[in-house]
Amino acid sequence: MLLAVVPPLASGLIRLLGCTLRFRDVCDPGVTPGHLIPPPGVFGFWHRSLLMAAYRFRNMGIAILISQSFDGELIARTVERLGFVAIRGSSSRGGAVALLQMERAVKSGLLAAFTADGPRGPVYVAKPGLTQLAQRTTGDAGAFHLHPSSAWKLKSWDLFFIPKPFSRVTVSWPAHVLIAPDADLAEALVRVQQMMERATQMAVTA
Repeated sequence: MLLAVVPPLASGLIRLLGCTLRFRDVCDPGVTPGHLIPPPGVFGFWHRSLLMAAYRFRNMGIAILISQSFDGELIARTVERLGFVAIRGSSSRGGAVALLQMERAVKSGLLAAFTADGPRGPVYVAKPGLTQLAQRTTGDAGAFHLHPSSAWKLKSWDLFFIPKPFSRVTVSWPAHVLIAPDADLAEALVRVQQMMERATQMAVTA
């Protein structure tokens, strides 16, 4: 019953809330907002921004990785109604298969968005998946962060944002990180973490 009721209701509420929000992009010098760059591409964002991202980047056919849990199934069916391509798996369950599916999606010409600290956190700590995907596909990783001017903040592991109606949402786009096929994964992950932190700083202070 939940699978039948929640996804259409949730996607409708996201559209209703989203149409009240005002979005603005802030970019590092020379950086183009990722959704305006021809695909393929690989981008990371923090899990707490998921709701705003679901509206801002709807109907673009972006591939996103969703947990294989029951909650993940609800989220997958919801975002598919918003025009995303849901790929099931996570770093804890089905990780290798999910990464391969994401790799195939990017190589087929899609943009991919990765919750860098998902699905269980810790918050604001990037896991290797984004770095590995970029290394195996485009050779570079981008990032974005969505920060609302006014929001409810849940007491969940990710400090999830629910923006209040009519809020302004800043979307930040820091400089990309290049990741060569033979790059050291640990060193590349450090640079990806720094890029993600830069995205957060840009959006919060803009």
